[in-house]
Parts: sequence; C-alpha cells; structure tokens
Amino acid sequence: MNLLMKALLAGLSHQGADARLSILIFHRVLPEPDPLFPGEITAPGFEQICRWLADWFNVLPLDEAALQLQQRRLPSRALAITFDDGYADNRTVAGPLLKRHGLPCTFFVATGFLDGGRMWNDTLIETVRRAPGPTLDLRDLAPDLGELPLRDIEARRRAVQRLIMHCKYLPPLQRQALVDDIAGRTCAALPDDLMMTSEQLRELHGMGMQVGAHTVNHPILARLPREQARAEILQSKQRLESIVGAPVTLFAYPNGKPGEDYSPESVALARECGFAAAVSTSPGVSNRHTDLFQLRRFTPWDRDRLRFGLRMARNLATQG
Repeated sequence: MNLLMKALLAGLSHQGADARLSILIFHRVLPEPDPLFPGEITAPGFEQICRWLADWFNVLPLDEAALQLQQRRLPSRALAITFDDGYADNRTVAGPLLKRHGLPCTFFVATGFLDGGRMWNDTLIETVRRAPGPTLDLRDLAPDLGELPLRDIEARRRAVQRLIMHCKYLPPLQRQALVDDIAGRTCAALPDDLMMTSEQLRELHGMGMQVGAHTVNHPILARLPREQARAEILQSKQRLESIVGAPVTLFAYPNGKPGEDYSPESVALARECGFAAAVSTSPGVSNRHTDLFQLRRFTPWDRDRLRFGLRMARNLATQG
C-alpha cells in the first residue's frame, strides 16, 4: 500500500515549479481520551499519523518548505506539520512522538497564555466540565443562552459549543468579562497547567522543533485597530525570541479565516513585523501562486490508514 499511496500523492503534488505544499494543522494531542471531546486525537492515534506521514511524504520544516516553494524547487509530496496555540501536551505528548519519527514541526504559540495562563475557550470548557449541577443558569448574564442543560455528557458538549459560539466574536474585553462571569457561577477550581511554560517551550525548541508567533492574546485581528493588531503580532514575536534565543520568522493568524478573522491589513502587518511567511486556516494546498503570507492549511481527521491517505490525496487535488 505504501508504494501505491506514494505514487498517488506524487502524481498529485508534482515538484519544482508545479509543486504543491500540504501543511497540516493540529492543536492538541491528549495522553488519554477526553469524554467531553471523544474525537480529540490521542497519543496512539497521533503516532499512527506520524508513521503514515513519514512513509508517504517528504516532511520539511515550514520555513524551508516556504522558501523552496518560493524558489520553485520544492520536492514532490512536500508536507509541513504545524500546531497552534501552545498547549502543554505539545511538549509532553506531541513533541516526543514527532521526534521519535524524525518529523520536524512548527509550534505557533500565543504568548499571553504561557506560564499558567488559560485561553478563554478553555475557561468555558473547564467550567462546563466541572459545573456541579444539572443546569448552568445564565439568564441574567446572557439572555440568548438562558439556562443551559448539563444533565449528561452530551448536554455538556452542546453547552460548550453554544458558549464558544456566543463568545467568539465579542470584543476582547467584553468577551473576557463575560467568560470570567460565567466561570464564577460554578465556583469550580480551573486548571492552570493547560498551556506550556516558558521552560517547556525552550525544551521543545531544543528538540529541533520550530517556534512561530500566534499573537499575544489570540484576538480576531480583523476586528482590532491597526496599532493594537500590530502590538499583538510584534510583541508575540519578541517574547518568543527572548524565550528560545533564536529568530522567529513564521506567523499564524488566530482562527485564520481570511476576510473574517484576519484582513489584508493583518497580512501587511505580518510582513512589516519581519516574518518570512504566515499561515491561515484556509483549506487546500499552496502552490507557486499562493501568497507566502496566506499559506493554506488542512487537517485530515480520518483514523483509518486508507481513508487518511485518500483524504490527503483529495486535498492535494484542490488548487491553492
């Protein structure tokens, strides 16, 4: 099967001037299954993916892949791996598995959550997970949400989804205030070890992994004033460089949907701040016509080997 899959992928990806670059995006690799998110990838599943990628693709560091794409010398079946946000399991679970299989990876880190911070969406998730009662009454805080049922794991899963969608595009200060008020309703002790520490980030970099910037507070850049967006981008870069002691040349737009989460001004700011390339979450592959500051990324969720390979092949057939 390996030879057939490699031949299929080679026929779709080409090389040199006609090459196509696949970039995968992940966020977390859990050490064990999470009942609240049963579809979240765990260590055994990610190790399978690592084996398939090592067998079928030429996996490159993202900065090298972007440069070779620009110079029209990218090899056939070229692929780069990325993780977003900076979760602690990137260091404790994903990093060692990637290293074991000889796979380079770029970890995009939102610096404001290092060393004990917690992203707003995780505050909502952990609040719902730990809420003691069968309901979460938010009628006075958010009438649109009302009283959320929490009677079983499926109801809690739906509650998380509703809360995140309700809060996602609120102005940052308003969103954080609402999230904090929601968390305060349960009086539950929330975890402070979900994200990496600075030392863990240094360790990840020391393993040969690349570190990229992902802003400070993970805002919707398209909705920020220009100078605030610039500060989010540049300060993230500077903080990461001070931690790992090396240039940070890659950037990932938070959420990453062009026109919705970031704008042409965001792209211009990434260039101004001295990055060499940036990635979105627009699906598909990148080719010689793709803006290096809007490289496409894709996540194959299939856990079956054949389906995973075919999913990658279909993505390669999509023009960037």
